[in-house]
This record gives sequence, structure tokens and C-alpha cells, in this order.
Amino acid sequence: MTLEALALQGRPKTYTTLAASVASRILELRKELIKESLGSSQSPEHQMEFVANIHGIEFINDSHACNINATWFALESLNRPVIWIAGGADKRNDYASIRELVEQKVKAIVLMGDSKNIPEVFNGTEIPIIRVQEMAEAVESAYYLAKTGDCVLLSPACPSFEMFENYEARGIAYKKAVKNL
Repeated sequence: MTLEALALQGRPKTYTTLAASVASRILELRKELIKESLGSSQSPEHQMEFVANIHGIEFINDSHACNINATWFALESLNRPVIWIAGGADKRNDYASIRELVEQKVKAIVLMGDSKNIPEVFNGTEIPIIRVQEMAEAVESAYYLAKTGDCVLLSPACPSFEMFENYEARGIAYKKAVKNL
């Protein structure tokens, strides 16, 4: 089975999947059963969760990514151009640590919330930054910026406190906005 055939993508999930497959073999489970399980697993809700493919644009909900490290893993796992929906409560995060990866992967940033650090770090790049006030506007803007083959990724790298009760509410709002396109 190839890594691309695994249902759960991204480096951390790949490592977890490989560890589970080794443990399954130690327990002498049948290879066919292991292969079937690894190819059909689903990401937990709000963690690199596939939402929809609309006109060849894939929408992924990674609302659980409330910090820079989680967003780094999300971006690193994608192999197509990304419209990144980011932002939330400004915790003065060090976005410079992901600047190189963002420059490689991201076509545009759609920014929500009061995050001031994101524009400060990425203003010197050629990546356009669009500020929006609410999730429906973020999804609509990202959709119009994207082209067939692109990915719209909600991976905020911030907590959601000023706009949503929690990351689950933010993820639900994202999925509802995508479904309303």
C-alpha cells in the first residue's frame, strides 16, 4: 500500500497510521483487513476534514489548528496551491516560522479576526491578503480566488475566541458556508 492510498494524510497522521499498522501486524491481524482499514479511515471532525469539492476546488476544514505548528503540518501535507483562511484572536504568534512554507504553498490569504501579526509577516511577500469580517465572506472570497485544482484550507493558526465560541463552532460555520456556495 502506498502512502498516497492512506485515508489519513499529512505527516503526523501518516506516522500514526504506520504505527497502528505495525501494532496490527504484531497482533497478527490479516493484512487485507489492515489495508482496508488504512484506506477507509476518516479524519476526526475539524482536523483536515474534507468538506466538498466544488468545480475542482477542494475545501478542507482544519479548524482544530489553533496554533502555528498545526497549521504548518496542514500546509505541509498539501500538494496543490492553497487559498489559506487564517486568523482569529491575536496571540502575537510568530508567523515568521512558517513564512517560507506559506510562500511555497499559498496563493492568497483570507484573514479573519483581529490578527495583526499575519499581515506584518506576509506583507513583504507577493501573496495577497484579503481581510473579511465573517466566515461566509471568507469562504466566498476564497472560492473566487481559487481555480480548479486549488485547495481552500481553513487552518486558522489562532484561537477563535472573539468570533466563535470554540474551534468546533468555527468549523461548523465553515462547513455551512461551503455548503451554501
